[in-house]
Amino acid sequence: MAGVETRVITLNTVFNRKGTLAPRDSVDDVPVTRIPWCGSKRYPIAPSVILHLKQADIIHVHAIDFFFDFLALCRRTLSVPMVVSTHGGFFHSGDYSRLKEIWFNTITRASAHQYSKIIACSENDAEIFSSISGSRLITIENGINQIKFRDASSQRPCRTLISFGRFSPHKRLDLLFPLLAALRKLQPEWQLIIAGRPAELGVEDLRKMADKTGVADGVTIVSDPDDVDLREMLSTATWFASLSEHEGFGLAAVEALSAGLIPVLSNIAPFRRLTERTGVGFLAETADFDAIASEVELCQSGDPARLRYLREKAIEGARLYDWRDVAVRYVDVYRDVLGRSAGFLKGIMDDGLT
Repeated sequence: MAGVETRVITLNTVFNRKGTLAPRDSVDDVPVTRIPWCGSKRYPIAPSVILHLKQADIIHVHAIDFFFDFLALCRRTLSVPMVVSTHGGFFHSGDYSRLKEIWFNTITRASAHQYSKIIACSENDAEIFSSISGSRLITIENGINQIKFRDASSQRPCRTLISFGRFSPHKRLDLLFPLLAALRKLQPEWQLIIAGRPAELGVEDLRKMADKTGVADGVTIVSDPDDVDLREMLSTATWFASLSEHEGFGLAAVEALSAGLIPVLSNIAPFRRLTERTGVGFLAETADFDAIASEVELCQSGDPARLRYLREKAIEGARLYDWRDVAVRYVDVYRDVLGRSAGFLKGIMDDGLT
């Protein structure tokens, strides 16, 4: 980003993986410092972050977790402005909902007052954070790398769904199997690919779900694919599926659109907004898999010209979420907070990215 010198401070492990990562690294020419932590993965405690925040003009915290609260507590010591990106807050599941509500309305509210800007990563986040942020709240929806998966989906319509992302309970990967079963009742050719990073769920957990539903022979599960591998998998699919019960934004769905995949999505607010804005996609009521399967199969078996049109429309719709445009908006926020040209920024501490 021209005129902005960025450093990333993050944790030294990837959750649900063994071992620690190198304390110093560089990712896409951005210096990365990784620090130790203790406590729960839900709220990893890493107070040594304070040792790495010298000489910054502005600190950008990512996510509402320990760093958000701790740096708010250290605000007077730091004496530089801070902004935070919400990334869904901590409402990715309904677990501990009452405790989360109390925490949000007390500790999160108090911490938020120490930040110059609260940047909601989606309209859904903006609605959640509006009650504690006041005029400091702005919305900058996430963007994607427009090149990574662009036009990667199958050039010929096929009966293959793909789902990619983290293997977490709130993603409701378990619901993909009854969806596949409903599709295969209509046309036995249907296949499902699930690709992503094991988290609370592992590959064996997903295989057991597929076995239990009776669709194991139509399911391929791929753990930890790199971008090259994933792009190759996308080239074998026409459809993308995510029946997640919560999304802050829905980044994987936008990347799927960029590939030219037609999305089948759960009927939650971020996905409703995505389908309304792009004009592409099917919203599924998870209580009625037969209904959504009928819609999808009707589209798949219909006029091939319509499938080509939806593919092109998906790619076009993804252009609304270009990371380059998002980056410009973030620089504008930095300028606004600092009250001077971003050309004078000598350092931004960007916490929470990997």
